[in-house]
Amino acid sequence: MENAIIILTLIVIAVLAIKPTIKHFKGSGGCCGGGDYQPKKKKLGKIIQKKTFQVKGMHCEHCCRRVEEAVNEIAGVSAQVKLKKGIVIVSYEKPVDDGIIVHKIEKAGYQAELFLL
Repeated sequence: MENAIIILTLIVIAVLAIKPTIKHFKGSGGCCGGGDYQPKKKKLGKIIQKKTFQVKGMHCEHCCRRVEEAVNEIAGVSAQVKLKKGIVIVSYEKPVDDGIIVHKIEKAGYQAELFLL
């Protein structure tokens, strides 16, 4: 009888552990918080310049949304994140120091640097 209780307990624990894993692989939970939140798209007027930044530490779509939202908080710039390439393309409506963008990305929890071609 005791063995049956232990086995049943282990099965319940396994099911509770597998459920979040399945959500993670479906993209609706897990890594860095998951969820279906989408940051607001930021529209700029006349774009005067585009720069690419290399970002390390992004693992999922939630990471991309965090980076995009962090950069979009800066007045005069808009971000587009490419997870597979590990980059952020920043469009400028007015001149903004690269250090401000790097600082915002790093404050969000990632490593960033200007990507020089």
